Amino acid sequence: MGKKIIITEKPSVAMEFAKVISKNFTRRDGYLESEEWIITWCVGHLVTMSYPEKYNEQLKYWRIETLPFIPKDWKYEIIPQVEKQFNIIKSLMTREDIEAIYNAGDSGREGEYIQRLVLMMIKPDPKIKIKRIWIDSQTEDEIRRGITEAKDASEYDSLSDSAYLRAKEDYLIGINFSRMLTLMYGQKLSNMLNEERASISIGRVMTCVLGMVVNKEREIRNFVKTPYYKVQALFKDFQAEWKMTETSRYFESPKLYNDTGFKEEAEAKKLILELQGKEAVIEEIKKSKVKEAAPLLFNLAELQNECSKKFKISPDKTLEIAQNLYEKKLVTYPRTDARVLST
Repeated sequence: MGKKIIITEKPSVAMEFAKVISKNFTRRDGYLESEEWIITWCVGHLVTMSYPEKYNEQLKYWRIETLPFIPKDWKYEIIPQVEKQFNIIKSLMTREDIEAIYNAGDSGREGEYIQRLVLMMIKPDPKIKIKRIWIDSQTEDEIRRGITEAKDASEYDSLSDSAYLRAKEDYLIGINFSRMLTLMYGQKLSNMLNEERASISIGRVMTCVLGMVVNKEREIRNFVKTPYYKVQALFKDFQAEWKMTETSRYFESPKLYNDTGFKEEAEAKKLILELQGKEAVIEEIKKSKVKEAAPLLFNLAELQNECSKKFKISPDKTLEIAQNLYEKKLVTYPRTDARVLST
């Protein structure tokens, strides 16, 4: 009977799988092994996309005439710092006693991408079954369910394709625009900074976010305080505030700052004098029963936003804490866009 390999994204996850599967694992260099199972791990990304100079040595020199650089056949390479672990995984995948490989990468696009790159570089025997373990937490029951219900890896091909496309898009934007803008404006920038040279880094997400930050900062700097005046009424049992409606004579009036305020104090006082002493009429009371759905779970972006507002915690720190809680089996997988649990 052949053995099965489980490949997790990090050593700590491998240990959790080992606890669930068997107590008889032997610890070896870069993996765990029992009679039926081998558990090994990545350490984040093991494989990366090659820089232009790996396609053509002349491309290490930045020149406008070589842009845009768009590879016909994409090249990948092992990251030197983690080459040892990659070679351990490769030696395990190519053993003659292996009958199945279980991808237990993090349950998300990037987790899928990390493992697919490893499989692409190693190219295991086509006879070996490739399975995908998809779990939402690291509890024993969830890990056990994930192994039992592991699906054929091909069912996640669309997720893999989206990850490859995202990586290629990032690469093309980063390489081409960074080189182009550095060649066009790098000298001016270096002169401004009193540096010998300067490069301009462009990223698909990074540059857009930077643009939003710059625009918001400009709004703040250019903001001019505008005083305006509201009209409020005090009744016996409640308080009310005047608001412009479409039937009001003030509808779209230039005298208003917004729907509830006047630009000039005199206009507000004029309305007060008109209303003072008059009887208010309640024209309509609406009552209705509504069902309010339970709030959705946090995804990473919403969690980071909430923690920033309430606790002034940076996005990186929020992710670090959430990841730590996940590894302690206290929360579900944090690096996700989903706001519901998979069934």
